[in-house]
Amino acid sequence: MALAPVASFASITTTHHSSLFFQPKHHPRIHRFRCNGTNPNEESKQPQNNAFLKLAWYSSELLGIAASVFRSPPNEKAPPQRLLETIDRDAIVDTIKQDFQRSYFVTGDLTLNAYEEDCEFADPAGSFKGLQRFKRNCTNFGSLLEKSNMKLMKWEDFEDKGIGHWRFSCILSFPWRPILSATGYTEYYFDAQSGRVCRHVEHWNVPKMALFKQILRPSRGFGLKDYMSRWLKAVQVKL
Repeated sequence: MALAPVASFASITTTHHSSLFFQPKHHPRIHRFRCNGTNPNEESKQPQNNAFLKLAWYSSELLGIAASVFRSPPNEKAPPQRLLETIDRDAIVDTIKQDFQRSYFVTGDLTLNAYEEDCEFADPAGSFKGLQRFKRNCTNFGSLLEKSNMKLMKWEDFEDKGIGHWRFSCILSFPWRPILSATGYTEYYFDAQSGRVCRHVEHWNVPKMALFKQILRPSRGFGLKDYMSRWLKAVQVKL
C-alpha cells in the first residue's frame, strides 16, 4: 500500500439523461425526446485531481526515502528474505495470505520469488515496475506509522488472477497524527509461463481526494498544546 503509500482510477464522466413525453390532441402517436449531456465541470476537475494525486504520491515516496536515511538504525534484526521452495498457483496464493498476516503493505516483509522481478505495482495515484522498489516503498511507509492494522477479509480465485479484499487503518507519525482508514482490494495477476505475480493492482473503496484529505486532517483531540508537548519532549531527548 504504498502511499505510499498512499497503492489506477479511471476518469469519471457524469452523464445526465432526461426524457420528455407528450401526446398531441390530433395525433395518437407518442413522441419521445432524449437529451444527453456531460458536466464540463467534472471533466475539467478530473485531470487536475489526477495530477495533484500523482504529485502527492511521488512526494510521499521521496519523503519515505529521506526518512529512511535520517532515522536511526533499528535495534531489531531485519526479517530474513522469504522464498518459496515450490512455485505453483496454490503455493503463491497461500504465501500471499501469509504475507497479509505480516502486514506486508507497511513492513515490506513479503515472499520475494512469488513475484516477477519486473512486476508492475499500481495504486490509486500511480504505477511503476520493480519488486525491490515496491519492497523499499512499503518499508519506508511503515517507518512513518505509529500504529497500523491490516486484515485480509476475503480471497477470490479467477483463471488469470486472484483478488484479496482487505481493511486497513493506521496513525501516521506526523505532528497532527492523522488517521488513515480505508477498505479496498488488490488484484494479483499471474504470469502464464512462470506462474508468479506479474501485476499487483490496488483499488481503494474511498474517493481519491477523500483519502488525501484524511492525511491532512488532525486526529480527534489533537491541538496545539499536544503538539508543543511532543516537540518539547523531543528536544529534551536530543539534549
